[in-house]
Amino acid sequence: MSDLEIRQAQAGDIDNLCALIFEHGPNPWNHLPEAEVREHLQGIADGAVQAVLVEREGELLGFVSYRLTRLFARHQPKTRRGHLQGYICEAVTHRAMAGRGLGSRLLQQAVMQLGEQGVRDSYIDRHEENAASAGMMRKAGFVEVETYADPQRRPNGSGRTTLCCLRSA
Repeated sequence: MSDLEIRQAQAGDIDNLCALIFEHGPNPWNHLPEAEVREHLQGIADGAVQAVLVEREGELLGFVSYRLTRLFARHQPKTRRGHLQGYICEAVTHRAMAGRGLGSRLLQQAVMQLGEQGVRDSYIDRHEENAASAGMMRKAGFVEVETYADPQRRPNGSGRTTLCCLRSA
């Protein structure tokens, strides 16, 4: 995979990011309401959202989007309760790249970039039963924090969301 280029997404990438996630992201476990996902990715244009992407010879193969937040303060250690956290919002790879470690590599890159901004704790969530996402998250170093009922976002299977966290020193 040495011929891959990993870089920060720019406003000009938004349409391709949308195309990739709507073609390769849908499955029974993923919550991908089109309007919300498009609005989220539009945030790249004004800096409210960041994303790291991977390409090979100009072809988009995957991306991870993330943003700064304070939504997870209750899960923070007491000494970090007032600190910003990272929230990994979307993670998708081209189906042809599944199982090659690309998703976890992108997650690690996103966490590293958040760390460069002073963020020490990053959060991500998934459907409780999404084994592929669970494996990708574990491989990137995320650990489960809590699982809770979330029928609005998770109408299939158990209807539950699992929140995971990666803490740096």
